[in-house]
This record gives sequence, structure tokens and C-alpha cells, in this order.
Amino acid sequence: MTIEDADRSFFAALRARDGSALAALLTDDFVLVDVLRGGEVPRDDFIGAVGAGQLRFDDVDVLSSKVRRYGSTAIVTGETRMRGRFGEASWAAHSRYTHVYVEQDGRWRLASAQGTQIAGD
Repeated sequence: MTIEDADRSFFAALRARDGSALAALLTDDFVLVDVLRGGEVPRDDFIGAVGAGQLRFDDVDVLSSKVRRYGSTAIVTGETRMRGRFGEASWAAHSRYTHVYVEQDGRWRLASAQGTQIAGD
């Protein structure tokens, strides 16, 4: 699986609410920096919220992405438009993202993800 494939798999798992796919893709110490509030979300909390449908990604459009590789580490930066629900509250975000992948046991795993809203949108 290429880095690009791993990144597409991450977004596909979000849309599908597939906690098992996320668990296989994320490193054990994965941390998400939340695009809406800037808070840190640990791996198990993130997988649990997505898998239980508490955090839903109804639409994820990747508008652009770029990969930079440094040996067994890769950084993917890109732009997305997303919408979904957290509990009963709807949310939407147009953002830039940074994903940090590391190669572990011959496959790319996501160690960190951060989104930043694009101002004025």
C-alpha cells in the first residue's frame, strides 16, 4: 500500500464509520488535533466515536493532497471539505490538513492528524 493509498483508506474509513479499519491504520499512539476546537483526541477515543457513529463523516471531499517522504516517515498535506454530525449537532469544515505517516512492519500507519479551518469560509 502506498502512502496515497493509506491516506485514501483513512478518509474511506471515516465515511464508512469503520472502527476496525481505523484501528488497523492508526499507530498505537495516534493523536488527532480536532479541526473544530483544536483539542487533542487520543486514538481509542477517536476510533470509539467513529465506530459507534457518535462522530459521523457524511461527506469528505479531498480537494488536493501532496506527499513528502523522508525515509520511513511521510507527511501528507492537503485540503478537504467535510460535513457530518457529532451526536445530534451538525458540523462542516473547509480545512487544510497535515497527516504524519510512519512505516511500521512494512506498511504505512497514521501517527498524527491535524486539521486547520480555512478562514473566511
